[in-house]
Amino acid sequence: MMNDKPESPEDFNAENQPENNSQNNEFSRDNSEETNLEHENQGDLQNSTPPIQQAQPTTPAVEAKKKNPYKIAFFSLGGVILLGGISFFGYKFYKESQTAEPIVENTCLDSDTKIYDSYKDAVVMVKHQYGFFARIKGKEVQLNVPEASNQTLTGTAFFIDRKGNMISNSHVLQPWTSTENIERVESEAANIRRKIASILTTDISPEGYETFIAANWGNASSEYYEEGGDDGYEGDSEENAGEEFISSAEATVVDTVAEPVDLAASIPQKDYVSEDDIQVYMKTVDISVALHNSSDEWLPCTVEKVSEESAIDLGILQLTSKETPNTVVNVVNLDNAVVDDKSLRPGEKAVMIGYPLGEDLAQTISGVKVQLYNGQISKESDGTKIQYSVTSTHGASGSPIFNHCGQLIAVNFSGIDTVQGFNFGIVTKQIQSVFPFMAEKAEVKN
Repeated sequence: MMNDKPESPEDFNAENQPENNSQNNEFSRDNSEETNLEHENQGDLQNSTPPIQQAQPTTPAVEAKKKNPYKIAFFSLGGVILLGGISFFGYKFYKESQTAEPIVENTCLDSDTKIYDSYKDAVVMVKHQYGFFARIKGKEVQLNVPEASNQTLTGTAFFIDRKGNMISNSHVLQPWTSTENIERVESEAANIRRKIASILTTDISPEGYETFIAANWGNASSEYYEEGGDDGYEGDSEENAGEEFISSAEATVVDTVAEPVDLAASIPQKDYVSEDDIQVYMKTVDISVALHNSSDEWLPCTVEKVSEESAIDLGILQLTSKETPNTVVNVVNLDNAVVDDKSLRPGEKAVMIGYPLGEDLAQTISGVKVQLYNGQISKESDGTKIQYSVTSTHGASGSPIFNHCGQLIAVNFSGIDTVQGFNFGIVTKQIQSVFPFMAEKAEVKN
């Protein structure tokens, strides 16, 4: 009994530690942590792994969460930004692809912007290349000579149906027939015809006409006279005959020494194609249109019809595909056009959508852009044309003119170059003269 020592608290804890660990693992971990901390304070475990790391056997998810407390917030914010960007650009793309909305029938647009948005895709820029051609003994050839170089004109047209038909001016589709050009073109054609007759011989085959004319054009002369004609040229007169070949002194020797020699007869003679067998005229080389927002893309067309009346400057152009592009949501509806030109009063709004100055003004870094200009009707219609104060210039010929509701009232065709604000359009009722379907509809209504 005397040799037995009372148990100290430390011995008691050491003796009961296994039992406590088996009963409660959490309590064991806590005691172990406390023990390790005590040892650390006493310097007994200086080279051991820090006890805190040994006492954190948590799951990987919890450990990741403790190590990166801002990761979830960071990725959440990134997701929100990404979704926002996708939504923004998706909406922007959708809006750009939806360039216009279908017009509700009999609805007054009552806004320049609404008129523009509705019809900008229906209005196209026309590029027309044309030049001189010759028909020689039934063979047509294109002339590639300085006086007959190709010319290019730009204008405007607009779709009126889903079959690729467009309205424009006749002077855009056939510029050589316009009042201001017809005399000049006829004079140039006559001059070219005389030059061809001065160099083209009958021994040249029709297949070689074009090449021969181009190669020998430098020798051509417009001073072409019919035999026996009196144009002041005396070289073929009886009094002067032979003077270019022999002198008067030589003539005496010839008379006394030898028989007369006809030197002109010794020169080889060639037969030339008669001027009567040559026709020279202008003709389309290429005609095409560009859509609003297009980029260097031209759609080929054909001229279907022009007005037979010079005062009615209208014509029909059609895409060779005979199908209006799907990007054109609204065509200019002729059924909704104002055909009663007497109802058009001075002071009422006039809105033009077109391509003044052609590519010079329409071409941008993002493609072709149509333009809108507005003004007022300034004079009553005379039954064929109407005047308005809309800014316009070359290239706007063929542009549609709308009233404040977006109804077609005229087709722009003329203006005064030196002064802005004095422009004219062919009233809509005259479209019947070049577009037969309109005439048929009018007969049905009557």
